[in-house]
Amino acid sequence: MPGAASIARLLLVLAGLVSGAAGADEIAVRAANLRAAEEGIVLNAEFAFELNARLGEAVSNGVPLYFVIEFDLTRPRWYWLDEKTASKRVQVRLSYHALPRQYRLSTGVVQQNFDSLSDALNVLKQVRNWLVVERGVAVSDAKYEAAVRMRLDTDLLPKPIQVSALTSRDWNLESPWRRFAFRAPQQPPAPVETRESAEGDAR
Repeated sequence: MPGAASIARLLLVLAGLVSGAAGADEIAVRAANLRAAEEGIVLNAEFAFELNARLGEAVSNGVPLYFVIEFDLTRPRWYWLDEKTASKRVQVRLSYHALPRQYRLSTGVVQQNFDSLSDALNVLKQVRNWLVVERGVAVSDAKYEAAVRMRLDTDLLPKPIQVSALTSRDWNLESPWRRFAFRAPQQPPAPVETRESAEGDAR
């Protein structure tokens, strides 16, 4: 368990983070595309952002940051509401561990350690082969609209910072939705056995 001195230091850090001046930062979606894979449809995306001084100080002093990547796939319909084909989200936890002096990215039970914050952020900004539509989901030969975004989940920040996030944009780091068109590749038709070939095989 952390000692009283460590707890007091963390509280002072939080107090300083909460009381600072406001600022504005945004995540940009540089690229996003879908491709067919054996298991379904996967997303590749690239984000661009830097942590402002407040966020960088927070994570370096033991405050974990939770980033959420969200994806939607819809089929526009002129005669009715758009049909939502798929909706996915994944949460990535960015944290710092003082004893090994390493930054860590965690997604579920998968963890990666890094020697520097910049190395961790470089991996966080890249999404590779994320399965967003499983093979069993029906996707017709039609035009779809895909959308992806990344945001910092302020609901998972410590309570004092959540209060500050209501008035300070330093904690509201997110991207707008990046929307792009997608058409599922057509599956090749199954071979049809003709009567002539069947009779030839019987001979």
